[in-house]
Amino acid sequence: MENRLQQITAEIISIGDELLIGQTINTNAAWLGEQLNAIGIKVNRTVVISDSRSEIWAALDEASARSQIIIMTGGLGPTKDDITKHTLCSYFQTDLVMNEEALARITDFFEQRGLPVLEVNRQQAALPAACKVIHNFRGTACGMWFEREDRVFISMPGVPYEMKGMMEDEVFGKLAAFYHRPVIRHRTVLTTGVGESFLADKLKDWEKMLEERKIALAYLPSPGMVKLRMSSYLEGDRDVEMDFRQCEQELLRIVGEYVYGYDKDTLQEIVGELLRQQPSTLAVAESCTGGTLSKLITSVPGSSDYFRGGITAYKNDVKTSQLNVDASLIEAKNVVSHEVACAMAEGAKKLFSADWAIATTGTAGPGGGTDSHPVGLIYVAVAGPAGCKSIEMRLGKRRENNMDMASFAGLNLLRKEILGQKADL
Repeated sequence: MENRLQQITAEIISIGDELLIGQTINTNAAWLGEQLNAIGIKVNRTVVISDSRSEIWAALDEASARSQIIIMTGGLGPTKDDITKHTLCSYFQTDLVMNEEALARITDFFEQRGLPVLEVNRQQAALPAACKVIHNFRGTACGMWFEREDRVFISMPGVPYEMKGMMEDEVFGKLAAFYHRPVIRHRTVLTTGVGESFLADKLKDWEKMLEERKIALAYLPSPGMVKLRMSSYLEGDRDVEMDFRQCEQELLRIVGEYVYGYDKDTLQEIVGELLRQQPSTLAVAESCTGGTLSKLITSVPGSSDYFRGGITAYKNDVKTSQLNVDASLIEAKNVVSHEVACAMAEGAKKLFSADWAIATTGTAGPGGGTDSHPVGLIYVAVAGPAGCKSIEMRLGKRRENNMDMASFAGLNLLRKEILGQKADL
């Protein structure tokens, strides 16, 4: 049945006790929300429920009263406690029937791996007669597509890579054919080194301009960065991309010093490309970040083109013996200081024969601080061809956040130093 709607809404139902108790993180819902929004389907709600008949039934009733598309993940598999399929049969007043195509695929799946096909595996090919089968080429649990009036109900396995593949292979295309949707365009501006509240205050007038152009704005903060996502519907002959470009130009005029990239850019990729363009090399000396900075840098494919290496100099004797930091400097200035951060950076630059080096030193927390050097006090330094520059950060007591933010700050300081050097040439 084909339906024509101006704004299509969806709800995501995640099934599984492991999600409710925090044993498994619900990454499926986040991915689905992003992907559905990108094709013009607005996600109104995401819920997590236990794997029980009553909860599944109630969630289906409530979701279908609000939204046109209901997507469930989880609750499908060979074990007896997975009752989603049986509940769906009752809900849609249908029976389980053996799907020969699904059975052949499941049989082939096990035979290729030299494994026997057990009865519990065969039963995965027993599917509700009223559903359209969504094929799973990465596992054994099939997906199911039901239609009731203008509603679509989709049941998918909970294994992330299986679910994602099935959505991309079949489901998104089927949804596009079933519904007319407004096309949504997004443009995300990436900022670092500035807080959400500061940005919001600086951008008050800019936000009014967005409203006039029918562009919605979302602030998306995370440790070390704030994403500014502009969203707009493509309507008629309107040039949304032109609107975005004009709004970006005004944004850069106001807070351009904090902007480092767009959309899916990462700071480590941008810094890596700058190093590659020079070309020049990089080393790191980490204390309070404990390897987080090195992990970010090496997460970029091809980072061996410019990354020489790093050292996690956690204890003072490692700083003095490996990075040649003067012990008297640590005693006079404290290990958490501008001076020691720069000495570490210069030491790493020399140790690894690199053109640039980043260093971090501080108290990541949650304990270990003093009145003069509290938890969250961190110094980040960058040593380069023209000397060393360092910055002071006063963060909170959340250890992981502090490590992430200090690492981002190091990369951003390097980015600015490289660009500043280019500007001076």
